[in-house]
Amino acid sequence: MELTGRFKEALAYAFDLHCHQIRKGSGVPYVAHLLAVAANVLDHGGDEEQAIAALLHDAVEDQGGRATAAAIRERFGERVAAIVAGCTDTELTPKPPWRQRKEAYLAHLAHAPADVLLVSASDKLHNARAILADLRQVGSQVWDRFSGGRDGTLWYYRALVTTYRAAFAAAAPERMGLIDDLEQVVAEIERRAGTA
Repeated sequence: MELTGRFKEALAYAFDLHCHQIRKGSGVPYVAHLLAVAANVLDHGGDEEQAIAALLHDAVEDQGGRATAAAIRERFGERVAAIVAGCTDTELTPKPPWRQRKEAYLAHLAHAPADVLLVSASDKLHNARAILADLRQVGSQVWDRFSGGRDGTLWYYRALVTTYRAAFAAAAPERMGLIDDLEQVVAEIERRAGTA
């Protein structure tokens, strides 16, 4: 598959939206995360529209809510907008309480379409890899970066693995390798956190 000018346009748009944003505690430009999620999508057999949605998966939640959702729909079409919506855990400002949002998102994922599952799991795989890298570098201080703290973050990532495994078995069994990758990283995080 060859990427087209639509991917280039989405990358430029994602850069414009997120160029001043930095990853929690690391100083890494946020755009690096968006590129990694798009790479995960493509590495696991995703198509261009799924990769575009990967570049834009945090745009609604972090950069403008419903107005950004409408702009994505207008610029990139209904399918991309639907994937982005499916990866968004809230459009509200201020955001609802952390645990409430995560429980609702897990419930949503249990019945999400394959497009959403691919982009969402690709996002969580990169997030988990970043947590593991930071855990190796700064140790337990990493948990101070997360609203859920150590216990909440560990709960959430284990619950994601369980939820994705069931959802992928029903909607996208051919992509179960993505969940195997995520589970391996989560297990290593748990081991290093002393909960394995």
